[in-house]
Amino acid sequence: MARSRDRGAAASCFLFLLFLVVGAAGTPEPSLQALSVPGGRSHLVLPLVLSRANSTRRSAVARRFLGRQLTANARMRLYDDLLTNGYYTTRLFIGTPPQEFALIVDSGSTVTYVPCSTCEQCGNHQDPRFQPDLSSTYEPVKCNVACTCDKEQKQCVYERQYAEMSSSSGVLGEDFISFGKESELKPQRAVFGCENSETGDLFSQHADGIIGLGRGQLSIMDQLVEKGVINDSFSLCYGGMDIGGGAMVLGEITPPPDMVFSRSDPVRSPYYNIELKEIDVDGKPLQLDPKIFDSRHGTVLDSGTTYAYLPEEAFIAFRDAIMSKLSLKQIPGPDPNYKDICFSGAGSDVSELSKFFPKVEMVFGNGENLSLSPENYLFRVHITINSLDVVNIMDKYCIIVRNTLVSYDRQNEKIGFWKTNCSVLWERLHIGGVPSPAPSENTHATMNDAPAPSPSVLFDHFEIGHITFDMTLNITYAKLLPHTEELAELIAHELEVDKNQVHLINITCEGNGTLMRWSIFPAGSSNFFSNTTVMDIISRLTEHRVHLPEGFGSYQLVEWNVEPPSRRTWWQWHTVALLVGVSMVILLSFTTLLVWYIWRRNKGPGQYRPVDSPLPEQELQPL
Repeated sequence: MARSRDRGAAASCFLFLLFLVVGAAGTPEPSLQALSVPGGRSHLVLPLVLSRANSTRRSAVARRFLGRQLTANARMRLYDDLLTNGYYTTRLFIGTPPQEFALIVDSGSTVTYVPCSTCEQCGNHQDPRFQPDLSSTYEPVKCNVACTCDKEQKQCVYERQYAEMSSSSGVLGEDFISFGKESELKPQRAVFGCENSETGDLFSQHADGIIGLGRGQLSIMDQLVEKGVINDSFSLCYGGMDIGGGAMVLGEITPPPDMVFSRSDPVRSPYYNIELKEIDVDGKPLQLDPKIFDSRHGTVLDSGTTYAYLPEEAFIAFRDAIMSKLSLKQIPGPDPNYKDICFSGAGSDVSELSKFFPKVEMVFGNGENLSLSPENYLFRVHITINSLDVVNIMDKYCIIVRNTLVSYDRQNEKIGFWKTNCSVLWERLHIGGVPSPAPSENTHATMNDAPAPSPSVLFDHFEIGHITFDMTLNITYAKLLPHTEELAELIAHELEVDKNQVHLINITCEGNGTLMRWSIFPAGSSNFFSNTTVMDIISRLTEHRVHLPEGFGSYQLVEWNVEPPSRRTWWQWHTVALLVGVSMVILLSFTTLLVWYIWRRNKGPGQYRPVDSPLPEQELQPL
């Protein structure tokens, strides 16, 4: 998500926070994953133990793929929801016809699940619940010896318990899962969870569910590899501090020549791990015993965990080494409940941070190094006070792999890292078909969809009647509501359209933020946009080139959608004319009757005649 640029005279100060969370004394217990979300809550996930039988099955799969390269893969966009929710999401489509869901990308989970229409205890999430009855290809997974069965011994069930008292449970079903129109991989049948109950953060989160990329039979990766449709690898690429978003690939991509690798041992841990041996700050290694990074599971990579964690001893050494290289002013953090280490005076330009903060390198067991720029170990806090009284707005969190392509090569038991701009990943890898935002209900993929062309090609084939987009702002509903007209004018200015073209469709409260839906209509009496105008508006939205004043806080583009012009029948187009015509006829008839009535009334019974006055002779009529 792009940070708002400076506009107006609001007093502001940009802070950069060194934030690597201190673990418990000594090496933290790695059998629990920690998921931190805004508000200070901790989400601890109980691990799923990798059995020997599963390891043997995976080895057999790996042997089957030796010497065989598959070219198809699923390419999907990642949505940066860190600011408001603390996670990344992607779009997945389940069923026939497809039903769309926003799922948290979690390499530490092994089950993909979405809320079921029969759920009696599910929260209100981003999309409607999955309705098995509306999918012609849905089948429940019948009870068998390889699963846990329901009380009636008819259907397989799943249950996930979390240490913070969150939970998810439901039944297992099988249906077609599709990955969007940008994917080379055609829809595949896969087993997933249909939730009947969720509690805790799972109940209150905005995302619909989780896409599990971990190691296990129910993992979407294991199922696709078992079918032989993709190679045993997937990749994630998170956008930078001022970009956000990112990309995900299920399947193999050709690694760049300068990609750095670390061994990952699937037998040692059910989680994806690396062999971290050393951390260097400004070219000098921290004085630490390498065993500090080599506990039970090793150093774990988990896309479902927001922050980076270090053992306390390693964190203290890292903090001291960073601070010894700085000449910036240290100031208190925005939240007095946390001992954040903050500095001011580094400016707002991310590309200039390396002038103030030292270079950091992670050294792996094989001697290869991964360089970390300041945006990889810092997150930015913006503090401003203005007419809207917006204070303490967190802009980005500490993500070690920002602007880094991370390839999980499960087949060869290694994980690769490649520093890159994730917003132009496809061009740098020479892969066609840059992913666009996920399709809406009007552009759902079907079971026979081929890989879609780029949006510019798609728009050449039909007219666009209006553009809608959803955005979240990190400002409360009550403070934003009186300024919606001002915001509409600002959006119109940034999109270079007339303010009369921008319409607020809906505004709702979402936690401490606000969710807004906007619609952009064609100018004047035109019924549709030109393709050039559509591409310009969409590129400004998706590339975060809409810059708002600091008073409106930071914003996140949730999704966008284009719709064709309304197709009216002859009667719909001429309804007004017909109504006017009928009204005129009724009015004219009424006027005529009124004039006749007045004329009759004024004429009276006729002139007076005496009784004996002569009358004109009249001809007798025959009887």
